[in-house]
Parts: sequence; structure tokens; C-alpha cells
Amino acid sequence: MTHNFKKNVSDELKIAVFASGRGSNFEAILKAIQAGRIRGARIVGVISNNSRAGALETARNNGIAAHHISRTQFESESDFDSHILNTLDNLSANFIVLAGYMKIVSPAIISRFRNRIVNIHPALLPGFGGKGMYGEHVHRAVIAAGKTISGATVHVVDEVYDHGAIVLQKTVPVSPGETP
Repeated sequence: MTHNFKKNVSDELKIAVFASGRGSNFEAILKAIQAGRIRGARIVGVISNNSRAGALETARNNGIAAHHISRTQFESESDFDSHILNTLDNLSANFIVLAGYMKIVSPAIISRFRNRIVNIHPALLPGFGGKGMYGEHVHRAVIAAGKTISGATVHVVDEVYDHGAIVLQKTVPVSPGETP
């Protein structure tokens, strides 16, 4: 399945990055845009559920809007979703990248951004995906399963956790004695 993330070639991809932690994937995307390896795109904002996320600091240090938006700040899921959607509208975002975002994206956001949300997953999906499969948990599971190859997957986000069409996969070898 081919995905046309941009409406037409002249449209700029205005990316909102969702991140929960250090922001290494966000930083890699930012550097690729700055170096011209990703053209026709810019990061318009970073949203994090974690007020201490390094991704927020990296955004601020690069003149990018940084927003801490946590479910705990709102009385209802609906209020939370509305606030995120309003923030995305205010940023004029037309694409979302989940880069180490440790929360499930609601159906309301997926619906509004259908086929315009990608996730970076630290394994070769469909293997080692789903609930509990994030960060070092994935790497431990890969090693415990005796796999000799692992990698990363970029996939389109849909309503099923770690599902969606695969956009890109890259492999890395897993050597004997490897640690997470």
C-alpha cells in the first residue's frame, strides 16, 4: 500500500513530533531536515506527556514550540484530545511523528490525521510489537527469543497498537552476548 503523505508536491510537511523521553529520534529527524536529507518538511512543534522530557528542551533550544500536555491535566479524555487537537491546529501541523511517545494516541486524533501519523518502533514489526513492547523491553525480548537480526520499523498509525502499514524497516545484527 502506497501512502501519499503530502497532498501535492508543493505542500510543506508541517510535522508535530510526539515524544516522551530524551528525544533522540526527534533530534535525528531535526538534524536530517536541517542537513537537507528530508526536504519539504519542518518541525512545527513537539508535544510531550512528560514535563521533563529532553525532547521539550531540544525543541526550545532550536526555536521549536514545545508543549507539555498530559492526560492528568484534564478532567476527561475528551478534554485532553480536544486540547491536543487545538494545539495541532494552532501549530498548523499536517503530519505527526511518534518518536518515543509512550502513550496510545486516541481514535479522535487518529481519525483527524488518518494516514498522516507515523510511529518509530524499535523492532521489526509485526514481531515484538504491542502492549509492553517499548524501549529496552523490546530489546530484551529480541535477545531472549534468540534472534540474530533486529531493527526498527516506521509504520502508519491506525487504531490497532503497533499495526498499520509498514513504511520502512531497517535491520541490525544481534551478536552473541548482546545486551539491551
